Amino acid sequence: MNLDAKLELPISLFLLTQNRLVREVVARLLRKQNGIVVAGTSHDSTAAFEQLATEPINVLLLDSVETLGAVAQMVDADDCLRNIHVLLFGMEPDPACFLRAVQLGACGYLLNDASAVAMIAAVRAVGRGEAVCPPQLCKSLFDYVSRRLFRDCEELEQRSKAANELTCRQRQLMALVAKGMTNKQIATTLQLSEFTVKNHMRRIMAHLQAESRHAAVVAIRAGGMLLSASEA
Repeated sequence: MNLDAKLELPISLFLLTQNRLVREVVARLLRKQNGIVVAGTSHDSTAAFEQLATEPINVLLLDSVETLGAVAQMVDADDCLRNIHVLLFGMEPDPACFLRAVQLGACGYLLNDASAVAMIAAVRAVGRGEAVCPPQLCKSLFDYVSRRLFRDCEELEQRSKAANELTCRQRQLMALVAKGMTNKQIATTLQLSEFTVKNHMRRIMAHLQAESRHAAVVAIRAGGMLLSASEA
């Protein structure tokens, strides 16, 4: 199938909302649109799971962040749901609610005063893999990302400084961790006991405040202190 043919494929949509009247009205509206197929509707996220998991649904249309939370749990449990683009509609212009929806994986957020034309345009945009964000809420998203990046940079800088305080032996050990070696392999290479290697790892991760071996390696690399393979 060529690219042009792919672009012509209809958007397959599933509507999940508890209110029966809203469900019927929105489904009727969308079924009249060219290029949009309403593959199913439901009031219950659990009942909808089987169809979402077995059919090629592009867009999931919801009117509740709580329902999105339930869907997010399903996504964690089933990889086949990860390609579904979530669009919320009928939402309040609440920055906290909006950011929560983004954290849960929504890529579209329509306010409760959005028109039918806006909803159809949003469905098409989300179906193309685009994001839909109310202008009045974009600033809160930018602020959140800015704060998060700043905090992450500060944490990485602190860990980088801590990495500079590691002993030569500890940096040598972490160079082998970075190569993917196990504690047993490291012990053999450095002629140490596996117990000693484990103690080193505990001290290193505590010193760097790292939650995993990988996070410790990232912090050391950021500090420019990780030995090369030849030095290890």
